[in-house]
Amino acid sequence: MNVKLYQRVGGLVLGAALCLQASTAMAGMVTTDNMAGQNHIATEKGKIRNFLDRADVKARLQALGVAEPMAKDRVAAMTDQEVQAMAQRIDSMPAGGRIDNHDLTVILLIVLLLLLI
Repeated sequence: MNVKLYQRVGGLVLGAALCLQASTAMAGMVTTDNMAGQNHIATEKGKIRNFLDRADVKARLQALGVAEPMAKDRVAAMTDQEVQAMAQRIDSMPAGGRIDNHDLTVILLIVLLLLLI
């Protein structure tokens, strides 16, 4: 008799829990442009992270007192416009990968400015 009572109470509790659970799912239209833009920004952030992984950039950042994890955290927190500007700047560098002092100074000033914001 107790088993049936426990089963009945358990069934009622389970049924009430299922009926009272809140639905959190939301639906909406996702445009192709929206998805393509997000994919493009992710690609650009990857380009910036790869740039920060270069040995010469790491050495220059360390010389300026910027820790690598802090720079990578800042890249992750960049807005879409900042990411596009930085990636465009990286793309405009010489193809040989040689950065003159002016380019490196501008990039590092941008990174430092972004760290201070």
